[in-house]
Amino acid sequence: MATVELRFSALPEHVRTARLVAAAVARRAGVDEAVLDEVRLAVGEACSRAVGLHQSVGITAPVKVALIEDEKLFSIEVGDEAPHAVPAERVAGGASADADVEAEEDEMGLAVISGLVDDVEVTTSENGGLIRMSWPTVQPPTVVI
Repeated sequence: MATVELRFSALPEHVRTARLVAAAVARRAGVDEAVLDEVRLAVGEACSRAVGLHQSVGITAPVKVALIEDEKLFSIEVGDEAPHAVPAERVAGGASADADVEAEEDEMGLAVISGLVDDVEVTTSENGGLIRMSWPTVQPPTVVI
C-alpha cells in the first residue's frame, strides 16, 4: 500500500495543485483514464470545501490530503480541522443569514462530490472532518504464454 501525503495552506490557489497531484497519482495507481476528470473534480470540490471551512473560522492549520494506493482500490482522504458541531443558535433557529448560506454551500459541495464518486464517506466531529473517496483500479491484462 503506497500513500502520498499532501498538506497545503488553506488558500484557494492551492486547490489546483492538489487536483493535479491527485490526478497524477490516480493515473499511476491504475484508475481508468475515463474517470480521471471525476477524480480531479471531486478532489477540487473536497479541497475547496476544506479551505472554505478553515477560512470561515480562522484556522491556519493546513488542509491534509492522503492519496492511498491499494491493490484494487485508489482512495483519497481530504481532512480539515474545522469544528463541525452544530452551534446551539443554529439548533434553536437563530442562525444568521451568513451561516445559512455557508451551510447550503457545504451541502451543495457534498452533493457534487456524491454525484461524482460512487464510494464516498464523510465523517465530522468537533475536531474536524474527513472526506474519503475511492475508485477501483484497472488491473493490467494478464498475459498467458
